[in-house]
Amino acid sequence: MPPPHYDFLIKLLLIGDSGVGKSCLLLRFCDDAWTPSFITTIGIDFKIRTIELDGKRIKLQIWDTAGQERFKTITTAYYRGAMGILLVYDVTDERSFNNIRTWHANIEQHASEGVNKILIGNKSDWVEKRAVTEDMGRELANELGIRFMETSAKVNEGVEEAFFTLARDIKTRLIDSQPEAAATGAGVGGGEKGVNVGQEQNSQASNCC
Repeated sequence: MPPPHYDFLIKLLLIGDSGVGKSCLLLRFCDDAWTPSFITTIGIDFKIRTIELDGKRIKLQIWDTAGQERFKTITTAYYRGAMGILLVYDVTDERSFNNIRTWHANIEQHASEGVNKILIGNKSDWVEKRAVTEDMGRELANELGIRFMETSAKVNEGVEEAFFTLARDIKTRLIDSQPEAAATGAGVGGGEKGVNVGQEQNSQASNCC
């Protein structure tokens, strides 16, 4: 087999209520595109982007989960394979913000111990419809002990920074602090060792606000 064109593989997961913009964040980050149409993610979808971090090529495999309750049993199976999780809410929808604690509890129950997390308040450009302040988001992140950032997939604000910040935290935890991890295949090697979370599955293309 030819050698891979990256040094490490990092698997990320987007979770949060339906309609908060998870698919749009993924589309913006991987394809630099945005669509106003709303098509609900069916089960699970994923995209790949390779980035440069501190002189290393990092392949990001980013999984986009459905927010609806009926897909919960499907999406929880993907928690354990994730090295980093983006918890996303909509700053114009207070209910999606209040549900973050439930999503975080799901992480605690299903994800691997020590998984890196970041809280994302999406649609920050929609000023006139805002229902959740930045201070409220930061306060919740402090309560949960995780990073916090606001983004807008529509106008491309904070999206790159959010994914890069999470990837760097994972690199620090799994690679920099444990240099033997790549050699032992502890989920971050270029040979794509570790947990494979159903790459062969197909789902409908998903876009949302």
